[in-house]
Amino acid sequence: MTATLLATKRVEKPWGRTHLWPGFADPAPGGAKVGEVWFQTPHAGEPELLIKYLFTSEKLSVQVHPDDAQAQAAGYPRGKDEAWLILAAEPDSTIAIGTLAPMTHEDLRVAALDGSIAHKLDWKSVKPSDFIYNKAGTIHAIGAGITCVEVQQNVDLTYRLYDYGSDRELHLDAGVAVSDGDPFVPLPTPASDGGDRQILAEGPKFVVERFAGGHRVVDLPEGVTGWFVPVAGAGAADGVAWTAGECLTLTGRSEITANAGSDLLLAYPGDKRL
Repeated sequence: MTATLLATKRVEKPWGRTHLWPGFADPAPGGAKVGEVWFQTPHAGEPELLIKYLFTSEKLSVQVHPDDAQAQAAGYPRGKDEAWLILAAEPDSTIAIGTLAPMTHEDLRVAALDGSIAHKLDWKSVKPSDFIYNKAGTIHAIGAGITCVEVQQNVDLTYRLYDYGSDRELHLDAGVAVSDGDPFVPLPTPASDGGDRQILAEGPKFVVERFAGGHRVVDLPEGVTGWFVPVAGAGAADGVAWTAGECLTLTGRSEITANAGSDLLLAYPGDKRL
């Protein structure tokens, strides 16, 4: 059994914020906005999953990620499915996911070039505790005023289709080629196991569980790593103390203790819950 506290990497973004979330220090007065916090192992590119927090003050670009086969054909180790657990959102916060109506690749290219793609996406209102699994190939954009935890396949590979007139690079050829131009169809909601945990996602690329404080034993199969994400609370995992805003990897059999009021996530690769 091994619990390892991960290092954090703060990522400055023009759409980030100067006021973050409990557990994260705000940037110094006059400092650059922080948009993401990544939790990394010493060999950052090797694990199958990556955990991030996102803090938005503006809309992110309209973008898409390739699947495993498409990414590997481009020289990357894997594609990128991702999922978001909304922790906080302004009353008018939205996330665009999928198109309003079916679009061909040529339709997508034309709409990306003239900017109309931003109005042809399905912008959905979001609120705390909403959970969205964003499968590779889905065109999407995260809106302003959102704090969320992102669980993703571990690859830094994003194709921007449109960025509201900014001077950042677009990737129209690659992005259109991997895009699914159909409206978004959410994955089926996993059936409850009747216990005290909530299964937020059950594959295809990872499982995400949510549970509260108390005592929990996590028994991971040999060779499988779990990512333990305390959103709120404090406690210990195999004798390693943790608090909200941190992330630990777990292997083998681990015992987790958490104080009352804790809000905890566990993510691991695959499509079968423990």
